[in-house]
Amino acid sequence: MAPWTKTISERYGVVKWNFVAKAEKQLSLVIGDTVHIQESCEGWYKGYVIKNKERKGAFPASFIVLKEVIVEKRGDEEIITSAEMPLVKEVTTTLREWGSIWKQLYVSSKKERFSQVQRLMWDLMEWRSQLLSGTLPSDEFKELKQKVTSKIDYGNKILELDVVVRDADGNILDPERASVISLFRAHEDATAKITERIKEEQSNVQLDHSGVSARIQSSPTHSLYVFVRNFVCRIGEDSELFMSLYDPIKQTNISENYLVRWGDKGLPKDIEMLNSLKVVFTDLGNKDLAREKIYLICQIVRVGRMDLKDTNHKKWTTGLRRPFGVAVMDISDIIKGKTECDEEKQYFIPFHPVIAENDFLHALLNKVTTSRGDSGGQGLWVTMKALVGDIVQIRKEYPHLVDRSTVVARKLGFPEIIMPGDIRNDIYLTLHSGDFDKYNKTTQKNVEVIMLVCDEEGKVMPNSICLGAGDRPVNEYRSVIYYQIKQPRWMETFKVAIPLEEMPRIHLRFMFRHRSSQELGLLGLLKWRTRPEMLKQNLQELKLIDGEEVVKFLQDTLDALFNIMMEHSQTDDYDILVFDALEADVRAEDISRRVQSRGGLLYEGKEQAEFEESLKSLFESINNLMKSDYTTTLLQQVAALKYLPTVLQDVETVFDAKLLSKLLYDFYTCIPPDKLQKQKVASMTVIVGSKLFHRQDCRDILLPMMLRELSGALAVVGEGLQDEKRNSVELLNNILEVLSQNDVGDTFQHIQDIVSFLLRTINRTVITMGREHALISRVVACMTAILSQMDDRHYSCYIETFSGTTDLVDFLMETFLLFKDLIGKHVYPSDWVTMIMVQNRVFLRAINTYADTMNHKFLDNNSFEVQLWNNYFHLAVAFITQESLQLQHFSPTKRSKILAKYGDMRRLIGFAIRDMWYKLGRNKICFIPGMVGPILEMTLIPEEELRRATIPIFFDMMQCEHNHSGNFIKFENEIILKLDHEVEGGGGDERYMELLQSILLECAQGRPPLLTEVQHFVTLVTGLLERLLDYRTVMSDDSRNNRMSCTVNLLNFYKDINREGMYIRYLYKLRDLHLDGENYTEAAYTLLLHSKLLKWSEEQCILQLDYQTSHSQRQLKESLYDTIISYFDMGKMWEEAITLCKELADQFEMEVFDYELLGQKLNQQAKFYENIMKILRPKPDYFAVGYYGCGFPQFLRNKVFIHRGKEYERREDFQSQLMSQFPSAVRLNITTMPGDDIKNSNMQYIQCFTVQPVLEIPPRLKNKPVPDQIINFYKSNYVQRFQYSRPVRRGKVDPDNEFASMWIERTTFITAYKLPGILRWFEATSMTHTTVSPLENAIETMGQTNEKILTMINQYQCDDALPINPLSMLLNGIVDPAVMGGFAKYEKAFFTDEYMHEHPDDRDKLLRLKDLIAWQIPLLGRGISLHGKRVTDDLRPFHERMEECFKQLKKKVEKEYGVRELPDTDERRSTRPRSMLRTVRQSICSLAGSECGTPTKTHPESISLDSGVPPFPSIIPRSSGSISVMDESGVEVEVKLRKSKKKKKPGRGSMIFISEEKERSSTLDKRLSKKQEFRSDTNLSEPSVSSGLVNSRSLPTIAGLSLSVANGSEEVESARSKRDSKSVSVCLPSDRTGDRRSKGVINLLFKTKMSSKPDEAKTSSEPSEPSTHF
Repeated sequence: MAPWTKTISERYGVVKWNFVAKAEKQLSLVIGDTVHIQESCEGWYKGYVIKNKERKGAFPASFIVLKEVIVEKRGDEEIITSAEMPLVKEVTTTLREWGSIWKQLYVSSKKERFSQVQRLMWDLMEWRSQLLSGTLPSDEFKELKQKVTSKIDYGNKILELDVVVRDADGNILDPERASVISLFRAHEDATAKITERIKEEQSNVQLDHSGVSARIQSSPTHSLYVFVRNFVCRIGEDSELFMSLYDPIKQTNISENYLVRWGDKGLPKDIEMLNSLKVVFTDLGNKDLAREKIYLICQIVRVGRMDLKDTNHKKWTTGLRRPFGVAVMDISDIIKGKTECDEEKQYFIPFHPVIAENDFLHALLNKVTTSRGDSGGQGLWVTMKALVGDIVQIRKEYPHLVDRSTVVARKLGFPEIIMPGDIRNDIYLTLHSGDFDKYNKTTQKNVEVIMLVCDEEGKVMPNSICLGAGDRPVNEYRSVIYYQIKQPRWMETFKVAIPLEEMPRIHLRFMFRHRSSQELGLLGLLKWRTRPEMLKQNLQELKLIDGEEVVKFLQDTLDALFNIMMEHSQTDDYDILVFDALEADVRAEDISRRVQSRGGLLYEGKEQAEFEESLKSLFESINNLMKSDYTTTLLQQVAALKYLPTVLQDVETVFDAKLLSKLLYDFYTCIPPDKLQKQKVASMTVIVGSKLFHRQDCRDILLPMMLRELSGALAVVGEGLQDEKRNSVELLNNILEVLSQNDVGDTFQHIQDIVSFLLRTINRTVITMGREHALISRVVACMTAILSQMDDRHYSCYIETFSGTTDLVDFLMETFLLFKDLIGKHVYPSDWVTMIMVQNRVFLRAINTYADTMNHKFLDNNSFEVQLWNNYFHLAVAFITQESLQLQHFSPTKRSKILAKYGDMRRLIGFAIRDMWYKLGRNKICFIPGMVGPILEMTLIPEEELRRATIPIFFDMMQCEHNHSGNFIKFENEIILKLDHEVEGGGGDERYMELLQSILLECAQGRPPLLTEVQHFVTLVTGLLERLLDYRTVMSDDSRNNRMSCTVNLLNFYKDINREGMYIRYLYKLRDLHLDGENYTEAAYTLLLHSKLLKWSEEQCILQLDYQTSHSQRQLKESLYDTIISYFDMGKMWEEAITLCKELADQFEMEVFDYELLGQKLNQQAKFYENIMKILRPKPDYFAVGYYGCGFPQFLRNKVFIHRGKEYERREDFQSQLMSQFPSAVRLNITTMPGDDIKNSNMQYIQCFTVQPVLEIPPRLKNKPVPDQIINFYKSNYVQRFQYSRPVRRGKVDPDNEFASMWIERTTFITAYKLPGILRWFEATSMTHTTVSPLENAIETMGQTNEKILTMINQYQCDDALPINPLSMLLNGIVDPAVMGGFAKYEKAFFTDEYMHEHPDDRDKLLRLKDLIAWQIPLLGRGISLHGKRVTDDLRPFHERMEECFKQLKKKVEKEYGVRELPDTDERRSTRPRSMLRTVRQSICSLAGSECGTPTKTHPESISLDSGVPPFPSIIPRSSGSISVMDESGVEVEVKLRKSKKKKKPGRGSMIFISEEKERSSTLDKRLSKKQEFRSDTNLSEPSVSSGLVNSRSLPTIAGLSLSVANGSEEVESARSKRDSKSVSVCLPSDRTGDRRSKGVINLLFKTKMSSKPDEAKTSSEPSEPSTHF
């Protein structure tokens, strides 16, 4: 193979096909990836994908599309970028970023947003192709660029991506070149535009409104019908309404105007047009409909006097066209057919007035289209409808809308399709703008433009001008008049309509007129001699006249005033009035005009010196005016501040700039500091924007004056009116913006002045301002701008300005707290990433600079400032951990952009923190354990180099504390506490755990005295991290079970290491999980663990939880008990609730003597007792679940758990829910342990089957009569042993008799804790396997059948309401000859000489089986007798047949196996009918003599039957009318004689006793056929365990149940048979219905008497095992 060679031109490409790596050195590629190519070889490239530079490899060259590149060298590194134009690269990058989000939207089924993004991407891809084509003209390219950037910004906003800031040309602003202030303003502008776009943007999906949209799309020509219903506006004069279609993007009209002349009475000027103002805009094409936006606009022009405020009717000027306002409505959806529009539906178009009389209508129009405001109820009412076709077509199709009276407004330009006969000869003229600057005049004219059409002789051609469709032609056009504007912009369009043949002979004549009206007061003053009696009034009114109007007649006004003074010099009547008038005129309004007129002297040839002296004189007079305290001069002072800066542009060109700056300095400083602040700031803002301020020498004079003004204003910027304070901030921002420019000279001292004057003021202002303040972002941007323009010399000089260390420490602490607050909660929107990153870069430099100051001034022990250093460390950690710097959370595109522009600032500050820590020396102990948490937070950042640099700080902390205290307990406690919070919050990973372990152990190698302790600490923290990472992983899972398991693992860990606070914290997390799943019992057990940590004392509790309030331990424990009791009540665990009630009652009675609470608790306790006896409690099923394979997390992998099912939960439902938690898992259909191939596989395998709990008898119930309701509870609660039985075939198989070869393989599971507990499942810690022979299986089955009969008899004796059907089915299933074959099969299989010969050790078991068969007869007899009493007439034949079958069965059995008899019912009556006792006979129901049997403890009235009843027993007469039967082991059994009628009073022998031993026994639930036995995964028999009681340290639990009178155990109730089973003898209703509803049982007494053999009285049991629910 040829060697790899470095590529020269092939450096960059895009993947066009997916490529899957098939070798270790190959690199997998995904279509669309961009790759950097480094080497090539025989059709292969070697390089890396840009989004993952760490992974390098080879890939086929044919899979790559090469792109042209630009190679930049930065040191030794080559930076390769695409050579495409910047906009194309932006589109490409955007499409990649949107593409990944688009896929996520599809996965999360967000269909609407998915389709929206898809449309946006389609548009961008199409436009990208147009950009790449390179064939667009410049104007179309500019338009397309605007569309592309607008679409990108809109898409980024709706996808919650970052705002892209651009300049005026749409190019992305470079933060390296743009100032902070310009960036901030660009963000504001971009956000405003995008927000407005979001409001207006509509989906491009064409909705079908009864076919309107489809029809509009298919037609080449379209029209819009508009009916003007009313115009509501308070004008008071005639007006003209110009309506047209408008494109707000291009800011051009689409159609000609439709003109409506409206009268001053609120009705059309032509009253006949009322209700007939209809227009249709025609000639619209598909390209017009494709416009992004289409508006219907109406420009309102007032026709009347110059000023509406003019009240002098004599001086009114009439017929002037003045701007009044606009009305705008977005009709894009209507005209495009997206919104169905009824021609009767009225739309309101709000009216927006001009703000001032000199506002341009078109400017107001553009402003209104981008913003909305309140119209005050004024506007247009219109109806409209989109029509399809040209004017001819729509007149035919819509005659009711478009008739001959309907005005037609045509498009400005030809339609896309010109129909035959459509001849147009129209000239549309737009009056754009004009320049009427008077230069040396201070007041501009009110210009009116008049246009006429003239022929070659100069004669006016009449009726040749049309102002708008619907209006008659006129002879001349008169423009709108804008008030005193030197460069008016009209943008008025009208039509010149003349015959085609006249076109060569005409020309247009334009005339210009000045139009105005004089003020009454001013006119009266000028003509004061005509009405001398009005002189005083005119002099007083002169002060209130607008100065601009006075200036027009300034010379005449001054002459009139001086004449008045001269002619009335003999009196002082007018002196004061004339003086005030002079002061008002000369010192205020004439300022700017006189300055300009003085400047005009130079143009007239006057000397420079004279001009300067004149200007100085003017400023002196103005300054005297500004010093005046007279209220009458206030308006003039305001005017001076307003107009003086406006003349600088002219003055500075002819006047010495420095001298002018000095004059301005004097002007502003003569104003009192607390006066006219708003006006001063506004005036200074104008100066800052002038060329004067761009000169360094001028700034030397002006800037200090401005800073003094700002220092006071910025200190209170958070108070008062926001508009006033905003001006101050904007002034400073403008100053900083000027100083950031390169062409303004040296700015060092100016920036230093700003820092000295304002930095601390601004810092304190930001600290005091609320984060919701409207100006907070501007002030912070201002502060950031100051810091960004400071260099090292500025910092040094500023630090030296502090008078002492205390002041400097205060400043640094203020700054650190301010930075930390701003970092923790940005004042900018989260999508202003550029602004945030620039702020971070500025803050980082400031932090490092201030850190150097700390090293130089506050590191020495004598000057060490603990709090200052503490603030620094917390600030630095807050900076490094802020969300905006966590690159791992960003998309590859965003991450690459940030790294390219700003680098990874986390590394820089992280290394700085490390260096600062090691400089502390002996002072380190001051920051332990306080800094443990922040340092931990920093080390958890997933940046390898940063972790390696900062983790050693932990060892340094341990070493420091060890040297100081001899241990590092504080450090260890803090790291455990903080690690829990940080990992739960998302910090840390397995790599961190590895690094922490290796680095700490490596550091400890150099310190042998610490090695052992460090090793222990590492083991502890590693164990905690493993559990925390597991916990965090599963907390986002849907599996609540996994979350619970990991929570228990953590709380166990915290309990083991004695961290009580963390232990309690996770107890409550587990409680909450249980409550979410309605696991009330488990929630109760969880809280019970907390209660056990408390004592019945008045000691105060340590607050362990955030929401916990201060309580004594007694109060908290009592509250917990009440909560736990309520949970146990909801979980029907009344036995546990009673225990807690008793403990509370004891406290109320014996300790606190609160009898009222005692009574409440006793009532509650009584209710629980009643519930136990009366309320049905379904028994839950238990399931064994095995998780096999390495695909499972560590806490599940290759482990078996026993799960407690919910009420009535079937295995199928449980298994389905389990598999849904692991969708990739494979279900195992076997019940045996899988092999190593499955356990070691990378896949997930789940095994699930039902197991049976083994009853464990509570000690308090032994040897006592116990009702069924009580015993049934313990059959499925307090259990720790579980069994699963599986039938197998061994030996010779008899096809006619399956019992002979049916063995049972039984697996016993022992769980870590008893169930129920704090979880619904626990791990099986041990598994044992045993085998049950066919004979033992038969004995179990027979005993189980007998117990079912006995149980059902008891139920029917106690409850007359039970239906008879279950009893009928049970009895008939046994006595019917068709089913009776079971006996025969037992006889054929076991009662043969051949079997006895082959199994001599089974003799006792055979006797027991015969005995059980014999005892079934009296049980059947009692059941049939009961059945006969309850049977209905329609079932009487059925009963009679069953009696006949029973007689035959009884005869056969008594002949073969002897006679057994039960005592009379009356003799067995209980004295407590509500809790009747259940007598279960060993000889009737349970297994004895088998290998599972265990001798029982002797009892005066109980006997031990080790081997059952012999077939031919010895008979001993008894005086009571009974006989004693002796079996072979010498046990005497008393049997009632058949004919005995004597009744005995029930004694102790009639009760049921629970033996103290356990017996392992099992019974098959049903006999399986060959087909059933291998597919069944439920238990076949009832399990039991041969072991002693397993006592709980917390609450008693039950491991197994053995009920006996003689020498056996009662067989526990079998598992529920499969629901689809039809075997009557197995699937009995008594299992689920009758037994649970039983109110009690009748003791079926069979008196026994035992022999007194001492060796038989010994009891064997296993040692008890301590256990707990936790």
